Amino acid sequence: MTETAPRVIVIPAKPELIQAKAVQRQLRVAAYCRVSTDSEEQLTSYEAQKNYYTDKIMTNPDWTMAGIYADEGITGTSARKRPEFLKMIRKCRQKKIDLVLVKSISRFARNTVDCLNYMRVLKSLGIAIIFEEQNINTLETDSEMLITMMGAFAQAESESLSGNVQWGKRQAMREGKVHYQYRWLYAYEKGEDGKPKIIPEQAEVVKRIYDSYLAGHSLRMIKEALERDNIRTVDGGSQWSIAVIRGILKNEKYCGDALMQKTFTQDCISKKQIRNVGQLPMYYAPDSHEGIVSRDTYNAVQAEMARRNARKAPSRNKAPTGRACYSAKYALTERLVCGECGTLYRRCVWSKRGTKRVVWRCASRVDYGTTYCRNSPTLDEKPLQEAILAAVNSAMSQKETLISRITSAMQMELAPVSGKTMSAADIDRRLSELNEEFQKLFAESRGEGGYLKHADKFKRIADDMAVLKEKKAALLEQQNSSSAVNRRIQDAVNILSSGSAEITEWDESMIRQLVDTVKVLSAERIKVYLHGGIEIEQTIRGGR
Repeated sequence: MTETAPRVIVIPAKPELIQAKAVQRQLRVAAYCRVSTDSEEQLTSYEAQKNYYTDKIMTNPDWTMAGIYADEGITGTSARKRPEFLKMIRKCRQKKIDLVLVKSISRFARNTVDCLNYMRVLKSLGIAIIFEEQNINTLETDSEMLITMMGAFAQAESESLSGNVQWGKRQAMREGKVHYQYRWLYAYEKGEDGKPKIIPEQAEVVKRIYDSYLAGHSLRMIKEALERDNIRTVDGGSQWSIAVIRGILKNEKYCGDALMQKTFTQDCISKKQIRNVGQLPMYYAPDSHEGIVSRDTYNAVQAEMARRNARKAPSRNKAPTGRACYSAKYALTERLVCGECGTLYRRCVWSKRGTKRVVWRCASRVDYGTTYCRNSPTLDEKPLQEAILAAVNSAMSQKETLISRITSAMQMELAPVSGKTMSAADIDRRLSELNEEFQKLFAESRGEGGYLKHADKFKRIADDMAVLKEKKAALLEQQNSSSAVNRRIQDAVNILSSGSAEITEWDESMIRQLVDTVKVLSAERIKVYLHGGIEIEQTIRGGR
């Protein structure tokens, strides 16, 4: 069998296509420019960059304009915050750009990771980036190593600049220069002198929020009341958030002080804000501006907030963490105590044949039966409230005596603790004297062996100063605590002074102000403890 050569058919080339291949189309060239601030000088540079690239592209016969993309007054450490940059990348993905011109790597990105990522994306699409200052074309083989180095330098420059800015801000804080965020600071606006100026209408809302909280209202109750009265938020909205109300109650600016460095920026790349809980020093500027509420009122709110947050649950059956939520609806929820086991009582609603009966029961009995509390009685709400009102009214009938006793209690709170007769001013004076003694001794000790010779005296002065500083800290803590306690007692005195001789209707807010604790002794007897140390035993009518 003979082999034959394979048959091949030759298809001739088309001369017109060969001629067309020789005619190359113009490259679609885009330029990107950016300035990092919106100052007048930078904006001039920004316009100059746009004019430069427009002229460069349009005068090159091999290029055609594919757009000038420019971001002004925007950071270079994050591509997400540069809309024009992202628009340019999107056009590149759509194959509408062949070449990108950039002045330098730092103009393209000050984040090494971003710089390399976007460079690789465009390189995979066959799109070159030309960095004019560094004379780098990203399609060349050694470009990535050079860009990595230059990008790292640009990022390091940003980090150094950020560090300098942060240092300057902290230096200003040390000098007591407060920066106010007026956009989110309710009831304040920037005054003509540059300091916060009170907005009277909103200031009344702030006072209302503080007074409502001290009256026992919960954050949700305050929110609902503000929305019900159509009171506007800082940005003019009608919906208040619990977080905003809590922020107003915790913000020291409303008593005229300013705490600085509450948060700090983690780094200049992520720009993540971290809450400062001791990582950096804070700076407190008392009386930095005019306050809306008194410092006593502010301290009383902080103490009340801490008290509510620290409340323990009556039992761990329904609260495994051991903590309980604050209930502002019923004053007795945190005041009615079982006389047998010491557990708080709980409000329960019983339904039988369509009839509802409201009772109060020991939480231990509700959760665990008679395991821990055998004999605590169940109390109907109406007779219980009547008995408490009767006890309060018996004290109100002797209003002058009660006010005198409460005032005496306040004076006892304000009296100095035994053994702590020095005031804060006395301590400061003594510290100043010790410091002068230290400096004088230091000056006399110069010379060979001088410091060792007076080592015992140096130690004594240092020890005395340390003890005095501890005493001052304890004294200030005691004063803050006493201020909160006295505020609550003073509120009770004000209610007694302005109230009628007899309270005829149950009022949750008034009970919170007057009654400290109610102990259940039996089904027929309770003991009511009023603020100020008054104790009254009362019979429950119809108790069983």
